[in-house]
Amino acid sequence: MFEVILGLEVHVQLNTNSKLFCSCATSFGEEPNTNVCPTCLGLPGALPVLNKEAVHKAIMLGTALKSQVNRKSIFNRKNYFYPDLPNGYQISQFEVPVVGLGELVIDFPDGSQKTIGVTRAHLENDAGKSKHAADGSLVDLNRAGTPLLEIVSEPDMRTAEEAILYLKKLHSIVRYLGISDANMQEGSFRCDVNVSIRPKGDTNLNTRCEIKNMNSFKFIEKAIHYEVNRHIEAWEDGIHDTEIVQETRLFNADTGETRSMRGKEDAADYRYFPDPDLLPVIITDEMFDKYSQIPELPDEKKERFVKDFGIKEYDASVITASLETANFFDEMMKEGISGKNATTWLTVELPSRFTEGVSIENSPVGAKKLATMIKAIEDGTISGKAAKEVLDFLIENPDEEIDTVIEKLGLKQVSDDGAILEIIDSIIAANEDKVEQYKAGKDKLFGFFVGQTMKASKGTANPAKVNELLKQRLS
Repeated sequence: MFEVILGLEVHVQLNTNSKLFCSCATSFGEEPNTNVCPTCLGLPGALPVLNKEAVHKAIMLGTALKSQVNRKSIFNRKNYFYPDLPNGYQISQFEVPVVGLGELVIDFPDGSQKTIGVTRAHLENDAGKSKHAADGSLVDLNRAGTPLLEIVSEPDMRTAEEAILYLKKLHSIVRYLGISDANMQEGSFRCDVNVSIRPKGDTNLNTRCEIKNMNSFKFIEKAIHYEVNRHIEAWEDGIHDTEIVQETRLFNADTGETRSMRGKEDAADYRYFPDPDLLPVIITDEMFDKYSQIPELPDEKKERFVKDFGIKEYDASVITASLETANFFDEMMKEGISGKNATTWLTVELPSRFTEGVSIENSPVGAKKLATMIKAIEDGTISGKAAKEVLDFLIENPDEEIDTVIEKLGLKQVSDDGAILEIIDSIIAANEDKVEQYKAGKDKLFGFFVGQTMKASKGTANPAKVNELLKQRLS
């Protein structure tokens, strides 16, 4: 039996307007090599100037991860040659990063938790992007110099599930803080996965392989499973020492396999030394006090939703996993509706009607309108079944008002005693034999009378009223 050892290096592109060491824009999707200047092109004589907004965002993340924020940190040159790195080195942090030791708590579906250690989070500039084709490769340097926070975990994760829970939690925190859009498709939130195994009970850390540049939760999980199985098979075949070498690997989404990309360097191979063009970063008390005041995070919001609105912890976890969903829920609750009803309609009914490309972010039915519809259920204006018809109509006609839709569809619930009694009396008169059977003790027939009354009213009779008045008449 083997134990899996997983550590993650997450690269988060910070949403500053300009790059880390120059004034070039960080906008995505521009024509190749248009957001560039002598500094990010690595031309002789160009000097870097630190973007202070990147430091502010690093302080926010450090606070969120309960990390040590170093008041003095330095930038180093990390030397390696790659076509999309025009300087021939990356400006990063090595000995003293801006964010030191911290932690992140992950939540399992059964309610249990586990604390994952965070080793560091350091600032660095991103590299460019290579595009490979059959007849050669092209380099786009628009991304070169974009500010990154690299968040390095301790090797504390033991399963792919734990790794994905860690990544999703970190993704939520970054979005809640507003320091990155964390768009995985655009590479704003990507991950390197370090994998090794050891016999259970062993405490050694064996040779690890790094799976590079993953930007999909689904593919990260598949890559981990493949790589772990590859390590186990090598160990069982007695070739672990020769087959598993320290290297960087790539995941092929089409085949579900990893393949060797290049040998993995050690820190000494990068020949780190302090960047002579950059002064140490000093975080003043004033700066720290200002940027350590961070917004409400997922865990805090979850606790508030459970306490203030009486919803279940699991439901609160689902809602707070997404910043947009959490904000939508908060807006709904301003209308004074039940937390339980809000949860059902927000997490089940509304998303079940979304078509491709539609989400909470661009929902045709807004928070206030959905809450108004729920209020109509709670005050007896419409039934829950009728509300589904209202929501169906609103998805196609989002500009319509709730009251107008209810009237247009004829779904307003009848709660008038006289009108309902008139229907009940006609049902009883038409089914005297069943009335006798009911009075003789066949209690299950009560459901028959409820059903007939609701059918005769075309579903508009208030079910609670129907039950109350039927019991009176049949007794």
